[in-house]
Amino acid sequence: MHFRRSAVAMVCPFLAIAGCQSAPTPPAVRPATFIPLGVSAPYLLGDVVAGHRARAAKMRAAKIRPLAAAAAPMYMAELENELRQQTAGIGVDIIRVGNGILVRIPAALTFDAGSSTIKPQFQGTLLEISRTAKTRKQTFVDVLAHTDTTGTPQVNQALSDKRASAVAAYLGSHGVSKARIASKGYGETAPVYNPDLTEAQRAANRRVEIRLVPYFG
Repeated sequence: MHFRRSAVAMVCPFLAIAGCQSAPTPPAVRPATFIPLGVSAPYLLGDVVAGHRARAAKMRAAKIRPLAAAAAPMYMAELENELRQQTAGIGVDIIRVGNGILVRIPAALTFDAGSSTIKPQFQGTLLEISRTAKTRKQTFVDVLAHTDTTGTPQVNQALSDKRASAVAAYLGSHGVSKARIASKGYGETAPVYNPDLTEAQRAANRRVEIRLVPYFG
């Protein structure tokens, strides 16, 4: 009996501590193949595509008002919740990166190998994302595209540029202000798996990411 009480006494503080730490709600579907890259890749931690100053000038020209710094956390939290609801069950990954949000979309929903033509099922995914993104005007929208490591670096870079442009054009034609959007291809320079030895690993590398970053002016 004494041993039992001691064990309970030791376990209870750990349970109490664990209960006090509330983890963020996970996305409806988090593809396991994306876990190795995480959110610490250098390209995710830098400035928005083309730089904040140039992008902010376009936003001002489009008469989009910047966010107040104090309002940004709540604004982005609401955007995150909306994205999670819009994309629930689709198979994308919604990730907080710094003060922004990353929507990571797997190859199965994006492009066929070697192609920059958006698949029909990818159009449905992008439509759901655009419905939310277009109402949250006070964000920059970066479209980032990646390839696997088959082929030459030059071909992969050109292909990722075309894929990023195709997704950006789709968002722009479905209500997201073009002044908010910029795109960039990363080719094979930011792989989830390196080397990518299996088709599953190569497919994980062939991904599209949409990053939404608060616009402060």
